[in-house]
This record gives sequence, C-alpha cells and structure tokens, in this order.
Amino acid sequence: MAKAMSANDFFGVETQVADIGLIVVPGAEELANKIDAHLVRWAHELGMKKDTFIIPSICPRFQSGDAKGLIQESLRGDDLYFVVDPGNYSLTYKLFGCVNHMSPDDHFANLKRLIQAASGKGYRCTVIMPSLYGGRQHRRTARESLDCAVALQELQAMGVDNVITFDAHDPRVQNAVPLMGFDNVMPTYQVLKAMLKHMPDLKLDAEHFMVISPDEGAMQRNMYYSSVLGVNLGMFYKRRDYSRVVDGRNPIVAHEYLGESVEGKDVFIADDIIASGESMLDIAYELKKRGARRIFANATYALFTSGLEKFDKAYEEGAISAVLGTNLTYRNPELCAREWFFEVDVSKYIAYFIAAINHNMSVSSIIDPHEKISTLLSSRAAQ
Repeated sequence: MAKAMSANDFFGVETQVADIGLIVVPGAEELANKIDAHLVRWAHELGMKKDTFIIPSICPRFQSGDAKGLIQESLRGDDLYFVVDPGNYSLTYKLFGCVNHMSPDDHFANLKRLIQAASGKGYRCTVIMPSLYGGRQHRRTARESLDCAVALQELQAMGVDNVITFDAHDPRVQNAVPLMGFDNVMPTYQVLKAMLKHMPDLKLDAEHFMVISPDEGAMQRNMYYSSVLGVNLGMFYKRRDYSRVVDGRNPIVAHEYLGESVEGKDVFIADDIIASGESMLDIAYELKKRGARRIFANATYALFTSGLEKFDKAYEEGAISAVLGTNLTYRNPELCAREWFFEVDVSKYIAYFIAAINHNMSVSSIIDPHEKISTLLSSRAAQ
C-alpha cells in the first residue's frame, strides 16, 4: 500500500531551501486558497505558527487600460510560486468607461507584471499555470504564431526557474525552453478517485467497462487509463473536410470508430478540453447507437464555451451520464450546479508539488500515480 504523505515528509527545516511564498495572479484566488489551506494545515501539524503562505498582491488598472503589478509585503529570499489561471473569463475591468472581460492575454500580462514586481528578490521563481497560455495553438502548419512557445521563452528570460502545468495540449512545447524546468502533470488518480466516489456501482473490469479515446490526439491519456484499469481500449478518429476552413479549422465530417463492441458496457472518455463540446456529444451519441450502457466524459478543462444546453439535453436523453472536470481553471457557477457535473479537486496535488520542490525533493513519485491508483483499486475491491 502506498504510504500517505504527511507534514513530516515536507516541512523539515533542515531541508527547506527557503520560506514558501504564494503570489496569486488575479483570477486564481479560488485554487490558490485551497492550495494554501493544505500547506497551512501541514505547517500546523509541525507546530509552525503560519496563518497563510500567500503574499498579498494586486494588479490595479488605470481607466486608459494601462496596469501595474504591486506586491504588498516583503518577499526577499522567499521561494516564490506564482499561481495564474489564464482561462478565467469572469473578471472584468473598465476601459474608457466600458466594461471588458479579461482574456488570456490580460492574465498573462498580469503574471509578468507581478514577476517584475518581485524584482528578482526571491530565492527562486516557479509559475503554476495549470492551463497553458496559448497552449491550444501547438504546432505551425502555415504562416502563424506560436504564442505558447514564445510565452515560455519570455518567462525564462524574466528569471522563471520552473513551470508546472496540467495536461498540456501538446507537452512538446517545452522544447522551446529546454533549460527551464517544465512539469506536465496528469490528474489521473484524482479523476478516478472522484469517479468512484460519485459512481460507486461501477464495475471496473473488461466485461463491464471500456475506455474510449475521442481522437488520435488523446490516445496516450486514454491508453494510460485502460492500462491501469486493465480494460479494453477503443478510439474514434475525426474525418475532416480539408477543402474548407470554419472558425479557424477544417470542419469535422464524421467520427469513425475503431475497436471492439461497446454494447452493454459503461464507457469512459478522457480528453484535455471540452470547449464547445460538439465532438464529445457526437461521440456519445455514436456510442449510444452502438449499445453503450452509460457514458462518462472527463475533461481536465471543462470550458463549455458554447453553453450547457446541449449537455443538458444529452443528459436528459441518457447520452451522457456524467461529466468530470477539474478545478484547475474557472468554472461557470451554472456548470457547478448541474447534477451531471462532478468536480475533481486537484489543489492537494499541487500543494504536494510545492512542498516537494521547496525541499529539493524528487517529484517523480508525484507525477507517476500508478501506485496510488493500484491502492485505490485494491481498497475498492476489498470492500
């Protein structure tokens, strides 16, 4: 059985490189507060008098649109962790009297402002950016920009030592900064734990359960799920019309299925993003036509950019039984209130990372959750 991590694993004064300092970029407060709560609890277990690790900071903006970053306490010598959510579209600011919603560009600019405000006075600088800024534009096929690669190079030039992200659309983007630390983390264990909590009647064996990849790009993550669960894997591939471009991409003509029969089985589909959700729903309806019993969709980033109505309808029709999404980016309150949506909390996982890095410990055991998943499945089987 995997050994549970405790405060003693992380907060030994003799191994701590410097005091931890969390700097929260506006829009990432919810996740950062949960991370901070775990770190404070571990500190209290060791008798440390610490109310918070968060260093107060703000990013005020002038009516003209100009802004600045301001850190409101000393951070000299601290091991700094900047938490940012480029996908939080709920924040607004006034520009010449007009209300604007903040875009990923605005959040990334605020991150750079606060890094500037730190003025290089920290011991080390780590950026926790679960959803990579510009990460969906991951390869160049024409004369087009590569925003994520350039953004990472900017952070490296500003003195950032490490970037921690989750389920990067294409982790090969780290090749743009080969001398900077880059950890791409998969919340596999947290997803399975949440799914078994909310669906306790699931039978995770090859006779009753199957994993389906929604496309060829998601094969690796779904192969991992099928391997650790010991169930079969199928996949869809997207047949596109390359003679047209709609909304910046070639439209999908059909989803073609490759794999064994799903008839009578519960099906799990994992992807990195649910944006409009059209592809996920097309696949769900196709699986229902093939006799699938229940369909559980998982997306690290449940964005639902086109609203929730189509998923409401799919849930009512039985095409989708549940959607699991993490709290790594902003979720619309309406989404969180849906009975078909289950949130996966990843804050403790990030707290483990911060504590391990702060003590110069290897994070390989944290990145590879195989042992924890095995323990989870074994404990469930013993019930």
